[in-house]
Amino acid sequence: MKKNLSKKTCLVTGGAGFIGSSLCKRLLEKDYRVIALDDLSTGSLENIDQLFKDERFTFINKDVRTVRLDRFQVHECYHLASLCGVPRVKDEPLEVMLVGLEGTLNVLKWAGRHQIRVLYVSSSEIYGNPSVHPQSEDYWGYTNPVGMRSPYVEAKRTGEALCRSFRLDKNLSIRVARLFNVYGPGFRADDSRVVPQFIQAAEAGAPLTIYGTGECTRSFCYVTDIVDGLIRLMEKDIDGIEEPVNLGFPEEIDIRKLAKIVIDTTGSKSMVLCVNPICDDLPRRLPDISKAQKYLDWSPKIGIEEGIEQTVKWFRQKLIPKPVKSVQENQ
Repeated sequence: MKKNLSKKTCLVTGGAGFIGSSLCKRLLEKDYRVIALDDLSTGSLENIDQLFKDERFTFINKDVRTVRLDRFQVHECYHLASLCGVPRVKDEPLEVMLVGLEGTLNVLKWAGRHQIRVLYVSSSEIYGNPSVHPQSEDYWGYTNPVGMRSPYVEAKRTGEALCRSFRLDKNLSIRVARLFNVYGPGFRADDSRVVPQFIQAAEAGAPLTIYGTGECTRSFCYVTDIVDGLIRLMEKDIDGIEEPVNLGFPEEIDIRKLAKIVIDTTGSKSMVLCVNPICDDLPRRLPDISKAQKYLDWSPKIGIEEGIEQTVKWFRQKLIPKPVKSVQENQ
């Protein structure tokens, strides 16, 4: 695919997904050309519908594992494509793992051939059930390689190892971002993550289901803050930046409090329903972001109350049916 490379051109794998679509929008705002690659297994055309109007945007409906990447002439690649979510990891463990492993290998081989800088999006899941709190990048993690979450966790861990190997063997410029929980506009209705599930339950007046007592904590970072961090990480050229960098909100909140914020924000009369905990559910998760603060001058700006308010507004707008593009490539 020939492009006028007078403008910076970026490939975003998983570009129709929750984070990927927000990243595509931001890159276009920076006047980059953007190629979004997505097989729509977890992404949605609705997320990128407005981008089809921009001649700098191209959408490719392909699987990251099998697409012929040599056709793309780009400067940078943001590799976000993966399958996630507890139900999918439980029901499709092999598919989750192979998308992570084979997709990343396909991207890195292509990038190595053409010396294209890659930003690999990893996950705080690699820390497992941490024995240190908060978690910094030099903590190696405590994970169960044969547990229910292992297909996703081990794919991300292996992805980081592949990035290091390609950096050393092929002298490839690579960045690695370890994301903690992210939320905001762009979720699919069937997304199993806690924020979209809570909001949709509250809007329907249904109970907000909490697994266990609700005392488990997480950090929740608004998607535009994460996108800002990803772009800063990609574009920085300083020593030490090619090792993994945590991106997340540096405050923890327990799930019961999150439910209360959602109920208060929506004005719902929903109740909270506690059910048996999920196997391998982790008690605490909180990022140490001092490395991102030091190297990227990055800290999240949007707190949980403001972020939930914006996400609720988006969900309410989404309830109004809108036509979307059919699957196509606007090349």
